Amino acid sequence: MKQDQFLLEHLLISNKINKTIYDELLANENPNFDCLDFLVKKGKITEQDKLEALSSYFDVPFIDLDYLSISKNFEELFDVELLKKYEFIPVYFSPNNKLIVATSNPNNPEMTSLISMMYSGEVEYILVEEQKIINFLNSYQAKIATRDALDNISKSAEGLEKELKDAELTVQNAPAVKFVDSIIREAIPLRASDIHIEPSEDNVVVRYRIDGDLIKWTEFPITSYAEISARLKILSNIDIAEKRIPQDGRICLNINNEDINFRVSTLPTIHGEKFVIRVLDNKIFSYKLDQLDFSPEAYKMITNILKHPHGIILLTGPTGSGKTTTLYAFLREVNDGKKNIITIEDPVEYDMHGINQLQVNTKANLTFATSLRSILRQDPDIIMVGEIRDEETAQIATRAAITGHMVFSTLHTNDAPGAVIRLVDMGIPKYLVTDAIVAVISQRLVKRLCPHCKKQMLTNKNITGMLGLKKPAYIYKPQGCPYCNNTGYKGRIAVHEILYFDNKLKDALNQEDMSFEMLKNLAKKNGMITLQNSCKNYVLNGITSLEEYMSITLGDDK
Repeated sequence: MKQDQFLLEHLLISNKINKTIYDELLANENPNFDCLDFLVKKGKITEQDKLEALSSYFDVPFIDLDYLSISKNFEELFDVELLKKYEFIPVYFSPNNKLIVATSNPNNPEMTSLISMMYSGEVEYILVEEQKIINFLNSYQAKIATRDALDNISKSAEGLEKELKDAELTVQNAPAVKFVDSIIREAIPLRASDIHIEPSEDNVVVRYRIDGDLIKWTEFPITSYAEISARLKILSNIDIAEKRIPQDGRICLNINNEDINFRVSTLPTIHGEKFVIRVLDNKIFSYKLDQLDFSPEAYKMITNILKHPHGIILLTGPTGSGKTTTLYAFLREVNDGKKNIITIEDPVEYDMHGINQLQVNTKANLTFATSLRSILRQDPDIIMVGEIRDEETAQIATRAAITGHMVFSTLHTNDAPGAVIRLVDMGIPKYLVTDAIVAVISQRLVKRLCPHCKKQMLTNKNITGMLGLKKPAYIYKPQGCPYCNNTGYKGRIAVHEILYFDNKLKDALNQEDMSFEMLKNLAKKNGMITLQNSCKNYVLNGITSLEEYMSITLGDDK
């Protein structure tokens, strides 16, 4: 019996596929066609279903890698790069010197030939998930690189301060180069948004911010820090001798044939300079509007808002909530090649084709306000102001909006109605605010449940009431698996609150001395899409968890 026929019959008998799928796949005569991979990619079976079928065919056990104790002696036999290339792990040697090998494909001839060449004894194979092998080897390789670099740094760190004038020459060939390169490059596959390097009295901790949380990655003795700090400063073009004041710099590295930019910030603390390295992912900044996480209702409203010829469109939300990404998507949506678009940013994070971008420079007195004045003499159609920080900027932006320009900007408020109150508090007359403003969009990021391990649950009475449901419903909770590094979450998704100022809402605002609560209630009655409802829909659709919903709604009315 052919392999594919055996595997498909196994899946059919175990009710993983139906007879129609069985017949269709069995009729495929392409010799390179992998029926199991096809079914996994199409979501017809799980990775576990695939491995159980292979386990039956090859008569080898299927085991969860998490429950195996892996010997570190395999370093003596196999280079990690070879293990990554052929995707297998030498798990351990049995008492009779049989080598136990974990793989997702025991029929790989290149892998079996390599093992036979490197080890002359008996070999036994066990099946494990491919992604678990990849995760283990990536993590193990990073730890080896970190360990080796730190060992070398410790041996050569003494005396660096005395040789500061020759530091650049020293660190170019020092182990610090490998260590710094390792911690920066490792951030990319981990999807880290920031790298924190934090000195304390005795050691230095490296943490990655992943999906909004800071995760400890490694630590090393403080005695090794001078060399690492010097390397980071040289790489980011920061003054290596200056340690008394904060400094900013940039790094550009080619990682996996892709140029990735990093923004570096230093802060002098009592134990030394703390570094924060922000990962600037060009792919994210190049997203179009339809690639962002707007719900169908929100997307339709946004596209209509962007058709306005003039006025202010404000984006609000905390730092790190994706406001810049959304603003860039707005600009890309309205950039039809027929408009003069100018931005003022602090700093410019992504170079946009066909748009004139200006970076704030406070040392040269080039602030948001002074830049905005100059821009208005440049015949602009659309202006993007990175942030409205003060009354002067708010006044100029408002005047620009009511004199025929479209203005995009950001404001730090907790929700959309709060932006109106903030502008009035800045000294802008309410009648000017209502005349100029088109819409306010508030944005937050919530964690996305891992699709591989999320677990279904039925809401109890309390949760049903919390979600405003009339009867219990099925939602999902985080579980944890190798695909999500046992966090239960994989990535983040934006939730939005959209307040559109139609004539009805503007008239009501002008007629009453309106408090924040009155404005909020009126906006809801007028059809405002709220953060709470946006997040609730994600919960009910299995995209995020109840815990993330509660983090959004805490302190607010549902």
